[in-house]
Parts: sequence; C-alpha cells; structure tokens
Amino acid sequence: MAFTNEQLERYSRHIILKEVGAKGQKKLLNASVLIIGAGGLGAPAAMYLAAAGVGTIGIADADEVDLSNLQRQVIHTTADLGKAKVKSAKETMQAINPDVKVNTYRKFITSENIMDIIKDYDFIIDGTDNFPAKFLINDACVMAQKPFSHAGIIRFKGQLMTYVPGEGPCYRCVFKDPPPKDAVPTCKQAGVIGAMGGVIGSLQAMEAIKYIIGKGELLTGRLLTYDALSMTFRTIKLPKNHDCPVCGDHPTITKLIDYEQAECDMHM
Repeated sequence: MAFTNEQLERYSRHIILKEVGAKGQKKLLNASVLIIGAGGLGAPAAMYLAAAGVGTIGIADADEVDLSNLQRQVIHTTADLGKAKVKSAKETMQAINPDVKVNTYRKFITSENIMDIIKDYDFIIDGTDNFPAKFLINDACVMAQKPFSHAGIIRFKGQLMTYVPGEGPCYRCVFKDPPPKDAVPTCKQAGVIGAMGGVIGSLQAMEAIKYIIGKGELLTGRLLTYDALSMTFRTIKLPKNHDCPVCGDHPTITKLIDYEQAECDMHM
C-alpha cells in the first residue's frame, strides 16, 4: 500500500519516528480496535486512535448524550445532546480523520453478542464504568484470545492494565469477582474529575498503538495507578493466578456470565 501525499503529511510526525516509520504507520492503517463505551475513557481513546490512523475503529455504547456527560466525554458537544453516543463519536472521529472506518454498535454488550462483536478486532479497549461489563469483557477476551486494555477512573484516581493472551494475568486474576452490592460507591456519589478520563483514556490508546506497531513494553503483568492530587504514578506487579477460574490452568468459567448491573448510574 502506497501512501497518498495527504497521508504522508497527515502522519509525518509518526513516520519520522524510528519506532513507527512507514512500516508502523501501515500497520496502524491496517489494524482494527474496538472501544466498548463512548464515555470518559472511550472518548479520548477514540479521538487519538482516529487521529493516529487506525484503519477500522468500532465503538459500542447504548446511550444518548446528556448534559452531565460533557464535563469529561470530550468527543461529544452541546449540540449533540440527545444524540446516540456512537453517532456523535463517529461524526467527531471522521471529522478528525476521514481515512478511518468507524463501525458503530448502539447496544448494550452482553454475553449473547460480545463474542460476535469482538471477533473481527485486533485489540479491545474497555471504556466501561461498571464491574459486570468489565468482567464480561475480560472473560470474553480471554476465551477469544483477544488482547485488551482495562481501565477505571473515580474521583482523582485512575488505573489501567493490559491483557495479552499467554503473556500475563487477566483482570479476573487480580479482581476475582465483582464486589458485592453497595461495597463500592456509585460514580454519582463519588464523582470524577473530568480530565482524569483524558489521562487514562489516552494511555489506553497508547497501549493499543504500541501493541499494533509491536514496540515498547505493554502493561502486561502490571497495574498502573495514577493519583492526580499527589501527581504520582505507581506500577504494581501482578502475578498470574494459575488458579484463575477463566485463564488459569484448569478454568472453571467456560461460559460468559451476565452479572447483575452495578449501581453506577453516571457514565464514565
């Protein structure tokens, strides 16, 4: 595939990087990433992946844009109020980069549809805001052998880790089961600073890009945490749990589970 003159200019800052170059940019243009959740995490991830020239980006979200989203979900604007988030996100992404094909899934991700949706993508980004979705995405990606980036944000804190099949622990190795009801405050009760989504969602995009171009060290076997108030990052080593019920030596979870929806009622 030869670059057009416009592409050479658009991606020039990538192409001059020895870690990317023309070869890496072609990998990005031929790659596909699915983002589940068009909210605080998915918004910056989607925008940066579109700008980077990832050729096919899927975005899944069942909700519509409301006013409380705009404090952190920067892919949407006031003019998008009431619009399906996936439609608003697609319009912004294609306005940034018409090279990119955007597939939209205006639906809740469930055990019934997730395997069919993730099967055509090279990398998955978990931009959801509740534990049932996070465990479902993890289990589906492990079963389908799909790499993915997990992240979560609340108040002034965020965290992320990356799972690559055969290269370290999955989300369930670290967090065995969803927490019991009322054990974790809801997003509405706890709040979240808007820029936190930008920090952590952008890091998820970076993990996807590194995976695609095959450069650098991914957050496999490591949990990165960020505290904005103290402006500190920490990296915690995560051992693989050989007794993990989904990715361990003798899996006991062989079918996907739709856990009861968590209490969080304000989308990240």
